[in-house]
Amino acid sequence: MSHDLKRFAPNSLERLCKTKLVDKMRSSKPVNGVEILQAWFAGPAYDTHRHDTYAIGLTDQGVQSYDYRGAKRTSTPGKVMVLHPDELHNGRAGSDEGFGYRMLYVDPACISDAVRVIVGRPCPLPFVRESVSENKVLAHAIQLVSMCSEKAKETLARDEIILHLANGLIAGDPDCNKLNRKYTINYQAVDRAREYLYHANNRIVHSTELEKVTGLTRYDLSRQFRKVLGTSPYRYSVNRRLDAARQLIQQNKPIVEVAFETGFSDQAHFSRLFKSACGITPGRYASIAK
Repeated sequence: MSHDLKRFAPNSLERLCKTKLVDKMRSSKPVNGVEILQAWFAGPAYDTHRHDTYAIGLTDQGVQSYDYRGAKRTSTPGKVMVLHPDELHNGRAGSDEGFGYRMLYVDPACISDAVRVIVGRPCPLPFVRESVSENKVLAHAIQLVSMCSEKAKETLARDEIILHLANGLIAGDPDCNKLNRKYTINYQAVDRAREYLYHANNRIVHSTELEKVTGLTRYDLSRQFRKVLGTSPYRYSVNRRLDAARQLIQQNKPIVEVAFETGFSDQAHFSRLFKSACGITPGRYASIAK
């Protein structure tokens, strides 16, 4: 990370304690209800403090040590950390080389809503006893947030992220995992959502639209949609828009116009998603699709 700390507003980092040995740090809120902090620390990182959110992190480099719930914890690259709301903890480097990590601060209300849908009824927030683990679902969710550049626009993407986080927390809570889950599926509602997204291939579709079309909550729909079609409403929407984009490129439309006409905010964002789906850039596709 080559960012100067002076570039980052301090208000978004209020939940962190003051520290003398911060090398680099930045934070943002790419989706509602989720803040991501990316940081590199050397030595003592921050003193004992607490958050009113879940803190779900991924160690990227070095050894990360902290005291939490009466025990010393150590995380190494690829390991996931979970700290529950209102739990005291601190943080420091576990070796001379310092450590780098990403941490999500997640509104518990978002998790509560998603857990209710997954489990099938209201239940307590998941409590993950193992603060450090190799929870692949949570690691994937952190990666999704890290790549999310469409702040508050792609609400379907936000729903997918929250569901990943909720599923990851449930997987780490044996008591929550034992609860009976109701997997009823409204196939007609899923088909209405699919049809709606198929025809709205030139713009961003918001969660509230699909809630009106299907009569399901956004989390109910996301879970059922994936079970029936094998993908999320967000991914389905993006792929239909990319299908439309390929057709426009084949018609020799300029790529910047193609991005605009298929609802992508800018050409760079469009190019990233296009390459992710097709394996080549839009420019390369245009040169060989004639």
